[in-house]
Amino acid sequence: MIATRRRALVVTGAVLALLAAVLVSILVGPAGLTPRGVLLDMADRLPFVDVESGLSTRQRAILWDIRMPRTVLGVLVGAMLAVAGAAYQGVFRNPLADPYLLGVSSGAGLGATLAIVLGGAAGFAGVPVAAFAGGLLAVTATYALGRTVGGVRSEVVVILAGVAVAAFANAVQTFFMQLRDDTLRQVYSWMLGRLSTDGWSDVLVVLPYVVVSVAIIALHRRTLDVMAVGDVEAASLGIDPARVRLVLVGVATLGTAAVVSAGGLIGFVGIVVPHAVRLLAGPGHRMLLPLSLVVGAAFLVFADVIARTVMAPAELPIGVVTAAVGAPFFLFVLRRSRGVS
Repeated sequence: MIATRRRALVVTGAVLALLAAVLVSILVGPAGLTPRGVLLDMADRLPFVDVESGLSTRQRAILWDIRMPRTVLGVLVGAMLAVAGAAYQGVFRNPLADPYLLGVSSGAGLGATLAIVLGGAAGFAGVPVAAFAGGLLAVTATYALGRTVGGVRSEVVVILAGVAVAAFANAVQTFFMQLRDDTLRQVYSWMLGRLSTDGWSDVLVVLPYVVVSVAIIALHRRTLDVMAVGDVEAASLGIDPARVRLVLVGVATLGTAAVVSAGGLIGFVGIVVPHAVRLLAGPGHRMLLPLSLVVGAAFLVFADVIARTVMAPAELPIGVVTAAVGAPFFLFVLRRSRGVS
């Protein structure tokens, strides 16, 4: 009874945090938007509703063409990175697994950079495909290297393999960037993480990847709970661990690559959020996955608000904000997972 009440409080708190993050993200800035004006303008766009919001034409343009797309993109990126982190930790049975630390983000970054540097007229729509190929190659290399050297059960070996793969991907990425120095500014701003958008186009490109990836991962939530006890036990219950691992790594990488192509290399979301949720709601994936989605979205939207206000009118890369929170938390998780704390 107490556990159920606690989970209900956690769910309510997570939803309220996301709503607060979205509202703050939309309102913060020099445009002079008010909660009443924003809500009335949203209502005015509903069928059979005709109200006067009081917003000027300029304010409406800022709301719908700048603030809203950026906020929605932040929701998608944060939710996907958090859910992907929870999925990676589940399939690898490794509390340190994360899209950033497993090299997925760096591999996806390499693929996206190649698309930017060499793609030319291919357009932004081709970037997620290139990012997915790079991310999938990176996580495959990490998994193979970790298994060869120390076995997938060794947390430290898998993480070190991910660091090595990420370093190699970053080196190749830098090489190609130097070949086309006219793209340096674009690529560097993307590498440091940013949620600046060109209207709704980025959101529409990323959305299908995120929806498909999250849906497939959510359908395997009970399977992830079974796999937590080990491959042999899971196989005895009729589950094919290798097939499940392949499917979940594939779809998590697909979603991660898509959001990386739009938001850049934003680290630590996939390790901070799932662990925070576990501490509050327990390890079961039935609660872990949806809560990670909501909390991850709220976390990144709040981080974006900090990134664009702390040095206003200049903008701090959002990856700096998430790293400032995530690096100490990573040390905490590392100590906890090794039985030190």
